[in-house]
Amino acid sequence: MLTITSALYEKIVAHARADHPDEACGVIAGPAGSDRPERFIPMLNAERSPTFYRFDSLEQLRVWREMDDRDEEPVVIYHSHTATEAYPSRTDISYASEPAAHYVVVSTREPDHAEFRSFRIVDGEVTEEEVRIAGEDGPGEPSQGERGQRERGQGERGPGRLAPRRRNDPVGPPVYPGDKA
Repeated sequence: MLTITSALYEKIVAHARADHPDEACGVIAGPAGSDRPERFIPMLNAERSPTFYRFDSLEQLRVWREMDDRDEEPVVIYHSHTATEAYPSRTDISYASEPAAHYVVVSTREPDHAEFRSFRIVDGEVTEEEVRIAGEDGPGEPSQGERGQRERGQGERGPGRLAPRRRNDPVGPPVYPGDKA
């Protein structure tokens, strides 16, 4: 389950609306190993396209190194779909390289409603997860994109699956616990 503050939720939706009709993209970083999204990092869609997004490679390298220096990791990787539902495309799935991240897709196809959904993508397998919008008074409510939708269940990321990344450098292979830095 993704638990996100209403402020971060609003920032993602605002970024998606501001970049419409092009897809928006970015990251929310959090303390390594915490699964707590905290620091909003909007990024440039290098493709400037209404149907595809790609992080600018130099910006991505800078952001991932900054997260590493701050002992953070990408807790949420988000982008928008401008004319289709909030569900990962085949391209989105093929580019998903952070097995511990929540992949958020926001659809801005309707001008007065944003569909906000989160997924785990591991080894090409997509699993939708519940999204809770947390406020100051408690754990929050399901997001608009989740209300009334069919539950697809949560993925299992237990021992024996992919280990969490300790280092956030997008260049080169992941670094696993026990590897030398």
